[in-house]
Amino acid sequence: MEAQAQAIMTVTLPVTVRMREKKNRPSGVCPCKHHSQNRHLLGKIIRQRKREGSISSKAIDESYASILGLLGRKQLPHSAEELIHEMKSLGYSPTSSTLSALLICYADNGCSAQAQSIWDHILNGSFSVDISVLSKLFDAYCRSGQFDQVVNLIHQMSSRGCIDLLPKAYSLAVSCFGKGGQLKLMEDTFQDMVSRGFKVDSATGNAVVIYYSRFGSLKEMEAAYGRLKGSRILIEEEAIRAMSMAYIKENRFYKLGEFIRDVGLPRKNLGNLLWNILLLSYAANFKMKSLQREFLRMVEAGFLPDLTTFNIRALAFSRMSLFWDLHLSLEHMLHEKVVPDLVTYGCVIDAYLERRLVKNLNFALNKMNVDDLPEISTDALVFEVMGKGDFHLSSEAFLEFKRKKKWTYRGLIVAYLKKQNRSNQILWNC
Repeated sequence: MEAQAQAIMTVTLPVTVRMREKKNRPSGVCPCKHHSQNRHLLGKIIRQRKREGSISSKAIDESYASILGLLGRKQLPHSAEELIHEMKSLGYSPTSSTLSALLICYADNGCSAQAQSIWDHILNGSFSVDISVLSKLFDAYCRSGQFDQVVNLIHQMSSRGCIDLLPKAYSLAVSCFGKGGQLKLMEDTFQDMVSRGFKVDSATGNAVVIYYSRFGSLKEMEAAYGRLKGSRILIEEEAIRAMSMAYIKENRFYKLGEFIRDVGLPRKNLGNLLWNILLLSYAANFKMKSLQREFLRMVEAGFLPDLTTFNIRALAFSRMSLFWDLHLSLEHMLHEKVVPDLVTYGCVIDAYLERRLVKNLNFALNKMNVDDLPEISTDALVFEVMGKGDFHLSSEAFLEFKRKKKWTYRGLIVAYLKKQNRSNQILWNC
């Protein structure tokens, strides 16, 4: 069966090639002519193999559905409609897969009336609707801002008694509205879902928290989180990150710490994420004693510090010029076999240059392998709170504008020190 489908799919090659060539086509040449030729080519091959008895209806259906998807991606809905007419002329009736492909083709290309017509045909007929098709349809409408179309689809499925599909459809709609920042629609759909007795799964509950975190107020976000806890659904990593980011943007670091403690620091399935965010909430305001205390509690609780953990502390030590603590942290990293990244090197270099201790820089760098290739493995949340140091920013610029050069930390340090020396000379001459 797969071999038959693959054989028929070979006819899509000319279609693809011609579409890629359309930018080089002379002006005045109608593209429909080329698609028409390919459509007839497909029909000719199908008729020939049908006579030979070497093709199945399923293979034909899969081929047409695949080509319809291609035409949709190439923004050629009218050619897709012609293809369906060609299929019918060969004596084949569109099935669920071909109708679904045509539906998505229309929706993706803004042909709302045609998409609605196909959707009505699917619902009124004995065709099955796959949840993946529904997801693509919702996404297409939301991308074009047609949120009312999603609401209408939900109402249609409800009135037609699509009980098996409705719970998943509600979940998809909640996510689509949230993704588009339509919080009222998201909330109304969520409440409607609950009132109908449909179970709210973890993905949907967490999605509501995520989108309130991104587009709502802190009060709305906290209410959504409280509702999630009340339903005994565990908050997952993406939602934790979204809420943390919301607190960070508002500089509410005390509330951030409270939230992390409420989630539960002993949770093991998130690695060091919760502990790292808690440490970050203290590092943000340079509460060094609290930072050190919580770090020790983290280790006592059985969590091994990772690169992000060390760099949160290193950034705080560097900004406060706490050289001894910075050195102890580097020794600890070495002991735990945690490899420093560009952020770690930046902490050391920025601290020494800030205090004009360039001659002493080797004392710290001797604990690090400066011939390693540069990389950044620190959690991006750290930069949202602590920003990036001068060495970090300069190194990113070097790496970006001289990509062909094989950089090492040593090379970046030398280039940065030369840059600083030139800057100092310019200032001195002024």
